[in-house]
This record gives sequence, structure tokens and C-alpha cells, in this order.
Amino acid sequence: MLLFGLVLGTFLPALQNGFLTFDDARYITANDHVRSGLTRDNVRWAFQTFHASNWHPLTWLSHMTDCQLFGLNPRGHHLTSVLLHAVNTVLVFLVLRSMTGAWWRSLFVAAVFGLHPLRVESVAWAAERKDVLSTLFWMLTLGTYGRYVRKAEGGGQRTEDRGQKTEYRGQTSDLRPPTSVFRPLSSGYYWLALLFFALGLMSKPMLVTLPLVLLLLDYWPFQRVMSLEFRVSSWSRLALEKGPFLALAALSCVVTFIAQKPAMIWMAEVPLLDRLKNALIAYWRYLGRLFWPAKLSVLYPGTDWPVSLALVALVALVGVSFWALVLRRRAPYFFTGWFWFIGTLVPAIGLVAVGEQSMADRYTYIPSIGVLLALVWGAHDVSQRWRWGTAAFGAAAAGAALLCIPVTRHNLGYWKDTETLFRHAIQVTERSYRACVNLGGDLFNQGRVDEALRCFQQAVSFRPDSAESHGDLGVALHAKNRSAEAISEYREALRLKPDYAAAHFNLGIVLEESGQLEQSIQEFQQAAGLDRNALFYRHLGEALAHSGRVDEAIVQLQQAVGLDRGDAVARDSLGEALRRQGRVEEAAAQFKESLMINPEDGAARSNLNAILDAKGR
Repeated sequence: MLLFGLVLGTFLPALQNGFLTFDDARYITANDHVRSGLTRDNVRWAFQTFHASNWHPLTWLSHMTDCQLFGLNPRGHHLTSVLLHAVNTVLVFLVLRSMTGAWWRSLFVAAVFGLHPLRVESVAWAAERKDVLSTLFWMLTLGTYGRYVRKAEGGGQRTEDRGQKTEYRGQTSDLRPPTSVFRPLSSGYYWLALLFFALGLMSKPMLVTLPLVLLLLDYWPFQRVMSLEFRVSSWSRLALEKGPFLALAALSCVVTFIAQKPAMIWMAEVPLLDRLKNALIAYWRYLGRLFWPAKLSVLYPGTDWPVSLALVALVALVGVSFWALVLRRRAPYFFTGWFWFIGTLVPAIGLVAVGEQSMADRYTYIPSIGVLLALVWGAHDVSQRWRWGTAAFGAAAAGAALLCIPVTRHNLGYWKDTETLFRHAIQVTERSYRACVNLGGDLFNQGRVDEALRCFQQAVSFRPDSAESHGDLGVALHAKNRSAEAISEYREALRLKPDYAAAHFNLGIVLEESGQLEQSIQEFQQAAGLDRNALFYRHLGEALAHSGRVDEAIVQLQQAVGLDRGDAVARDSLGEALRRQGRVEEAAAQFKESLMINPEDGAARSNLNAILDAKGR
């Protein structure tokens, strides 16, 4: 109750925040499937779609449920995330206590985990529901797996923590009785753990590392293997036991690769050496932010790290890992905690890049538990060596947890809205062109075109080779009626990225307004060929109609209507083209549909009245 109340009270200010234009739009506010709630078609879509470059149907169902209950009121969506995080914090305590019997140490790990400022991104960002939801199933998997182990091992029972050193009672042989490892088929807890793991993967694929963590837990605290020496009779049985978990993880990897393949275009632009350097250094940057959570940002721009620094990071990682192996008998918790941290970060460390960020606070949600476990258990062992150590350890741990509260609440304020979030990101990071682009987009949507223009110009100055920055600058210049400069920016964007569909489309708009109709048609055709977007087809059809190519226009406008049946403007344009061709009944049907969508559409009503009047109706 204490943990739940502390976490809930700390994160409640998140309920005052709104939705962001950054990812919240495609996950919630602009996603028709999610906005319309839990329907049969939407549930089917959730299990079939790779939208947002992921396959996570339970995450989609979670967002749909919120829309069903709260509509588009952000308070309800944020409340769900806060409650899930509070439950996760309690589960961290209950699971660690159940596995180790260490009551106070488990409490301290859970408290720092739940109250730490690094949790803000996962909790305060509505689109990151997948973090808190998947971790719920991660902890449930560990809890039920622990129940399975205790039931299967029989003799391996935890002791109660009474201020003394806690150990896991049991045999000291290399492996528990072999028959216990082959009991999963008859154990309900084993299959329940497997089910929770599957549900976790359906919430976020980053959970693929969980089988590794289960093996680490087999070493400590379960002590199913008392030696790390390779023995076929020992590890093969445990590996066989993890077979179903590994099979689910492998299947999730395949599905995730298919889902994220379009987003991996970015990976081809970043050399493997640069990704490797960033990954090695990122491990230490994550640790640094865990101990000193200052200048946290929603975006951390990529940096061209020197090879020498990456080599230092590599040596340090190898050194600590070797130290963990050396101390595996005296401090098995350090072995488990360190490799928990190293292993669970692998899917998000950047070797396989699906975005431009060099790191992200949300990726620490599960890995940080391993570091905290090693730190708290290690501090407890050290504290036992002097008279007042236990009291000092308790005071220090409680103080660390409580100090997190004001920092976390302060950071929650940066997630108030898109403008506040990215202004902060620009302040605390260096040359973040992506933050400038996102801030500029939000300002542009607010009608603050001059401010947006300055943001896009800054983004171009930071990254002259970014096609998106040039394309967005072109949009702002066009809005200021600086058409020649806008055309120049669009052409530069297309030089950098010839398959940039939005730049082709926007260039077509400016050319059409400039009277260069044939050139605009070519740009619209390029855009529609690259991206089956209803807006692209509609403008292509209208341009063809204006040039007198009515038959071709009708084909393109029918494509637009087929892709977006709620586009009243496309139906109006299609009706006009059909009427010009003498197909008045079909035209009348389109105008009627347009009025069903938008009863205030005066042009559609006038056109329909003209058709009816001509037919004496």
C-alpha cells in the first residue's frame, strides 16, 4: 500500500498533461481504429496490423479500451498508465521478496524503480503504454516462474529476512534433482508463466530477452545451478526447460523484423561502426542517468563518438563483466543483476537501428531493475561489516527513493504538451535537429508560422543533409507565400531523398498554384506511386480534371474515395468530373454521399440541386 500510494501520488500530475503530436497521434488521436473503441473490426485490425512498425495487439487493445471508457480525454489515458506503473512497482517488490525472502531490500529496489525520474517517459507519454503494459506481464512471468521452481524443487525454500544475510536454502550440488527440470509439462505455474510471457511479447517485443533472465535467476536466487562450469547434464536440462520460451522469443523476433523492416531504412544510413560505438557508450550513459538523472530528454541526437572513447567503454564493460564472473560465488546477486542489465538492453541498444535516437529513457524500464538489484544487495552486504551499517543502509536507501520524488514530479511538467516537451529537449541537448522539426511542426499546426519557420531553419542548419528538414522548411515558406524558396527547398529534399512522397506532393501543390499544371501532375503521380495516400490521389485527380483529362481524373478520384470514404472533398471532385462526362446519376450519388458526410457543404448541395432541377425533380 505504501509503494502503490507513493508512486500514484508522485505521478498523478501526469493527469494534467495533454496528448502530444509526437506518436500520440498515430497511436491514439489520429488513429480511427483506436478512437472508435473496442469493435470486432478493430480487434481484428489490432491482431493483423504492423502499424507504427510494431506488432503489439494487446497494446492496441489497451488504447482502444481507454477510448471506449474515456473517449479522447487525456486524463483517462494517463490514469491507466499511472495505475499500471504503480502495480508494476508493487509487483517488483512482491516478486523479489518471493524469490529472495529479503523483505527490506526488495522494498528498496521497488521504491527506487517506481519513483525514479527515468520512469517519466514510459508513464507520462500516452503512446508508451507498451512499456508499462509489457512490464506487467514480465513481472507476472517471473512471479509464476518462481512459484513453479519452488514447487518443482521441493527442497529449495527461501528464508525469511530478519536483518541477517539471506540465502536460498537447498542442496549444494551442481543441479537440483534432474526430475524437477522435466516437470513443466505437469506444472500449471510453468504454463501460466509461458502464457504471461506470450502476452508480454504481444504488448512489446523487447521482452524477447526474458528467457536469458530466467537462466540468470536459476543461478541466483534459485540456486538451481551452483556452478557456472559447463556441464551438459546441468545446463542442457535448464536450456531444454526454457525451450518454449525461446521458441516464443524467436517467433517474436521474426514478426518484429517484418514489422520494423520499413523503419530500418534508417539503419542503412548509419554505418555499422557508428552503431557499435553508440551501443558501447550508451550502456554507460544509461548507467550515468540512473545515478544522476539530469537533463533528461525525449530525444537524444546521435553523436559521432571517437573510436577511443568506444574502446574505453568496451574495456570497461568487459572488465565489469569479468568482475561479475569472478565474484559469482561471493556475490551471485551482482552476477545476476549486471547481466540482467546488459542482456535486457540488447534489443534497444542501437545495433539494429529503427530510429535516429542514440538512446531513450524508456528503454531503461526493465533493465534498471537488474542494476538496482545488484546495487541494493551489494550495499546491504557491505553494511553488515560494521556496527551501524544496517541503519545507515536503510537510511541511505530510503533517502535515495524519497529524493527521486521531487525530481520526477518536476520532469513530469515537461510532458505537459508538445511545445513544452521539445523546447526542453532543445535546451538540454546539443544540435537536436529532430527536436527542432517536431517543435516547428507543433507551432505550425498552431498557426504560429513565423516561429515554425525559424525552427525549421535551425533544423536545416543542424542537419543540412536531412530531407525532412528541407521539406518542412518548404511547407513553412509556402505558407508565407515565398513560393520560389519553397520550390527550392522541396527540390533539395528530393535530391537528398528521391522517394520522399510528401515532398513530391507539396512540390506539386506549389507548381499547380504557379500555373505549371503539367509539372504538378507529374509530381502528384510520383507521390501517389510512392504512397497510396487518399490526399495524393485526390489532388492528382483534380489536376487532371483541370487539364481536361477527365477520364483519367475519374480513375484517380475513385482511388481517393476508395482509400478514404469519409473525404467529402474527394466526393465533390469526383461528382464534378462525372457530371462533366454526362454521368449525372453517378454524380448525384457522390454529391449525396458528400452531404451525408458534411451537411454544411454548400457546393455539393448546389451541384445536387442543379442536377435534380435539370431532371425536373
